[in-house]
Amino acid sequence: MTRSDPRLDPPLSMPTYAVRAPLARWLAQEAERAATDLGRYRLLDAGCGEKPYAPLFAPHVSEHLGLDTAPHAHADLVGPIEAIPAEDASFDVAICIQVLEHVDDPARAVHELGRVTRPGGRVLLSTHGAMVYHPNPVDPWRWTHEGLERLFAANGEWGSVTVSPGSGTAASLAMLNAIFLEHALRRTPLRPLGGPSVAALNRLARWLDARSPALRGTRPGTLTGNYHVVAERAP
Repeated sequence: MTRSDPRLDPPLSMPTYAVRAPLARWLAQEAERAATDLGRYRLLDAGCGEKPYAPLFAPHVSEHLGLDTAPHAHADLVGPIEAIPAEDASFDVAICIQVLEHVDDPARAVHELGRVTRPGGRVLLSTHGAMVYHPNPVDPWRWTHEGLERLFAANGEWGSVTVSPGSGTAASLAMLNAIFLEHALRRTPLRPLGGPSVAALNRLARWLDARSPALRGTRPGTLTGNYHVVAERAP
């Protein structure tokens, strides 16, 4: 997977730009910060898929093991996140990217991520706030920042848990509208207008969020398409 992968460098014409662009920036920053704090680290990629974010971590890791529910070329470990086939404290860092909304038992998943992360290590997790239904194979959960804070607090020995919105309200609204716009235009002669229209929506939303503090953060009335969680194990 190269840096040209749209998940690493998403174009403004991508309907889910409000999730993908901040996510790639956040992971790149956290990958480097973990190296500064921990040195070269052993990484678990829980729900790894094709390991699309491996290039962000490659300069910093001693080993990058992928976990998935079925065997495939990128899955070094096979099993559910609720029962990770690894010893306690096996990893310095665990990532779980856009997976929590699809698991059967989020509480057990968070507990397991904490169990396999060593004291002083950290878990990096992202998951949806507001998003269209997208089963893979199921899609039972959506979150607020308060819900994620409570979920982690009740399921692990954490020194700190930080939950941040990936993007602002305007960007999240633009994303939802862009998804439906793309669906509406997909089978019509107007399909070529989809990309430029989505890019214009995302560009306007980015401008609005940058200029209005009321559209950012987790204050009442805001809307968030995606959350980023940094959960550090107590030393």
